[in-house]
Amino acid sequence: MIERIVRQVTSSGKTQAITAPFTGEPLAELPLSTAEDVRAAHARARAAREAWAELPVRERIKPFLRLHDAILDRREEILDVVQWETGKARRHAFEEVLDVAGCTLYYVRRAPGLLEPRRRAGIFPVATKTVEVRRPKGTVALISPWNYPLSLGVTDIVPALLAGNAVVHKPDTQTALSTLWTIDLLVSLGMPREIWQVVLGDPAEIGEALIDDADYVAFTGSTRGGRKIAEAAARRLIGCSLELGGKNPMVVLDDADLDVAAQGALRACFTNAGQLCISIERLYVHDAVYDAFVEKFVRQARNMKLGAGLDWSVQMGSLTSRRQLDAVGAHVDDAVAKGAEVLAGGRARPDVGPLFYEPTILAGVDESMDLCREETFGPVVSVYRFADEDEAVERANDTVYGLNASVWTRDLSRGRALASRIQAGTVNINEGYGSAYASYDAPMGGMKSSGLGRRHGAEGLLKYTEVQTISSQASWMGFEPILGMTYDKYADTLSGLLKTMKKLHLK
Repeated sequence: MIERIVRQVTSSGKTQAITAPFTGEPLAELPLSTAEDVRAAHARARAAREAWAELPVRERIKPFLRLHDAILDRREEILDVVQWETGKARRHAFEEVLDVAGCTLYYVRRAPGLLEPRRRAGIFPVATKTVEVRRPKGTVALISPWNYPLSLGVTDIVPALLAGNAVVHKPDTQTALSTLWTIDLLVSLGMPREIWQVVLGDPAEIGEALIDDADYVAFTGSTRGGRKIAEAAARRLIGCSLELGGKNPMVVLDDADLDVAAQGALRACFTNAGQLCISIERLYVHDAVYDAFVEKFVRQARNMKLGAGLDWSVQMGSLTSRRQLDAVGAHVDDAVAKGAEVLAGGRARPDVGPLFYEPTILAGVDESMDLCREETFGPVVSVYRFADEDEAVERANDTVYGLNASVWTRDLSRGRALASRIQAGTVNINEGYGSAYASYDAPMGGMKSSGLGRRHGAEGLLKYTEVQTISSQASWMGFEPILGMTYDKYADTLSGLLKTMKKLHLK
């Protein structure tokens, strides 16, 4: 299977070995692309996109409608692929499969309506007919990360393709197999092969070529990487969307159900070993319930089942790379050396696998520690007390990031009021991240240094389009005097008409 699907990468022949995070053993040999290969991929995408864009939307959606059932039917196969290339637990890999199925179905249903021409009010009633038309951008360059390779690759590309674009996609090399597997499946379901091109390689070598020929860029990754993408797109005056880093807060109010909140925190902090941009890394607990909550949370974290298996019982899997393991360990070691208290975890677990790290809870984290403000992107959370809601909001907002947040309370009205004060693109009440993220009809993205633009919702598709206004004017009514009318009379008549229209609109 691997030999067949890797042929989809545009490459001149150089390869790179990737290893399985579970074991450290070789997993696959993947082709790498050069800058010239990227330009060739763009050329093929451009050649294919015209015929694709000319298809009616209801024809374009057909392969993706079939994808919904196909990926669910073949979930065991793709779950194995995702686990082997990322090291995550099977239950967390399954979230990716659900995301692809659910998000694809949403856009298959919505794309025809979102893309159809829309009547807009013209300047002169009856005489002016104005229509808003959506046209594809052209070729979209999409860069997806290693942590959710199936989900964050496919669910951003599907709306771009449904909008009539072609895509040149650079997934992370370590986790490219899930992307290639999905393309292979989609081609078997009727998607034209050439509209989704794949290139692999180091951004320093192929990044410039990837953006130089693109009409739009979509990127998910670090804030540092996003700034570089934004600068490159700005130089070419093309649009971009960026979902970037987060240091996401969770607030547990004094009326929260502590058993539910502790279980929710476990999921919010340690899903995919914390390698999730919307994962919780700061946990603020009201003084009145702090001790009781922390006791429950710590006990559950200590009892989590770690493992490298492909079964459903494992609660947390491996980190994906040695670099990530080193970064997590450095944050924890720095915090402990400066006085933080380890309540749970705090060490690597090479006895389980080469890249495993325990679910870690720290107290006493302060500004002197790197962990306090920097994104860790691992199974580490710091816990803090707060006295009242104003303090909780102030501390939740005390970050350069603004991606996701979580609030726990039995009073939903109270929760919504507090959520509206938090500076984050998504806020979940009585859930860590899933309720907002999986509400596909609502936009998802970051404020502040957490990004630009949104995925999901109407914007998640329409950002891949150019909007065009086409307006026709009746010959008997224009912007010049008619029937021999003097210009001053014309001005009086037009002014009176505008005043009448205002009165009608205000009724």
